Amino acid sequence: MSTNDPLSDLIARIKNANQRKRAKVLTPASTLRRRVLDVLQDEGYIRGYALIETPGEHPTFEIELKYFDGEPVIADIARVSRPGRRVYSSIKDLKPVKNGLGISILSTPKGVMSDSAARSEN
Repeated sequence: MSTNDPLSDLIARIKNANQRKRAKVLTPASTLRRRVLDVLQDEGYIRGYALIETPGEHPTFEIELKYFDGEPVIADIARVSRPGRRVYSSIKDLKPVKNGLGISILSTPKGVMSDSAARSEN
């Protein structure tokens, strides 16, 4: 199955798994998804992920979701910049997410990183 927007597909899979209180979710593997999952893991929003390679099939990531007191740690996840509507912003113009309790995941010339990591690099 091919998808035109792999990040939106990843977000939809995580949202759906959180609503159903699933412990794990599978998604096709790609470099961009790996980098986004690395940021989510470093920031503590997922327990981890593993690459599953089956001969003759496309590799997949098995994402282990994180819960606290039965509620998902990822309370809200959304995509701002979409293929039909790109959003470009300087680091000075970025506002804190949920008064500093949330994160923005950014694609920068230095790679995919959280907004706090991008601020510290500048």
